[in-house]
Amino acid sequence: MNNSRKTIRYSEAFKRQVVAEIEDGTLDNVEHARNKYGIRGTTTVQRWVRRFGKSQLLAKVVRVESPNERDQMRHLQQRIRDLEHALAESRMRELLAEGYLHAICEDAGIKDLEERKKKWPGGPSASQPTRAGRKGGSR
Repeated sequence: MNNSRKTIRYSEAFKRQVVAEIEDGTLDNVEHARNKYGIRGTTTVQRWVRRFGKSQLLAKVVRVESPNERDQMRHLQQRIRDLEHALAESRMRELLAEGYLHAICEDAGIKDLEERKKKWPGGPSASQPTRAGRKGGSR
């Protein structure tokens, strides 16, 4: 089997040069080094930086939050889970009701439910109030 991807081996001197350029500011960051030298591996330069003991050069994410913010975040995450669960249950009830309706219509011999809804005998007429409470008119 022919592997079209070639393994590129970088010399120790090249690796040290790249890390030194990041350290002295010639290269802004690891991504800049990758782009400048065409290094394909997304973590290759990061490994070199760690290997040569220069981890402080890697970008770090520091999150500062108060205990109140952590509690609020947990509460909001729980609220999201509760709402997702309620939505799923609501959807299940809707599908169940839809299934019952179709079964009832099938038993009653109603083939086209949408057409039947348009001609429903109990729908609004001139003698019945509409949703707005007026007599007559359409929805």
